[in-house]
Amino acid sequence: MKPAEERVGVYPGTFDPITKGHMDIIRRGLQLVDRLVIGVATNPSKNPLFTLEERVAMVRREAGPLAREVGVGFDVVQFDELLMHFAERMGARIIIRGLRAVADFEYEFQMTGMNYQINPSVETVFLMADPRYQTIASKLVKEVALYGGNIAPFVSESVARAVGERVGGRTHPQAAGADA
Repeated sequence: MKPAEERVGVYPGTFDPITKGHMDIIRRGLQLVDRLVIGVATNPSKNPLFTLEERVAMVRREAGPLAREVGVGFDVVQFDELLMHFAERMGARIIIRGLRAVADFEYEFQMTGMNYQINPSVETVFLMADPRYQTIASKLVKEVALYGGNIAPFVSESVARAVGERVGGRTHPQAAGADA
């Protein structure tokens, strides 16, 4: 009998910043694989608030304890290449994607079709966002913070502090308070 092959999954994103919605998908994705690689994309077209190195460190800090608690192998790796090439390089057979709304599905549907043409042996698994997190988007979190709003319901306490420091302390005082 052939030994079971390690199930490696990739969860890609820019994570600028990592939100409670991302953490929900990571938590659930860890249940599906033996090793989860979180791919932090460069994507300069999104005008990131944090550098690539800062985002990698932030994802490690936020998701590492969860992976250790679940007992699943875990890596955070930056990438600047086609997702399918990255997945192949990581030995992944699964791409994990989170869906919040119909608009996400339309985009992801197209991406999955293109990715399948590149490598049909890598499957894409869609996880619907927990209803509590369906409206959270990193772009909106940054916008709320830039205008002095409270981002505590959308990100962890440490991420709220980091965002507040980055936008010059303009976030609402509760943004650095306890997690919602």
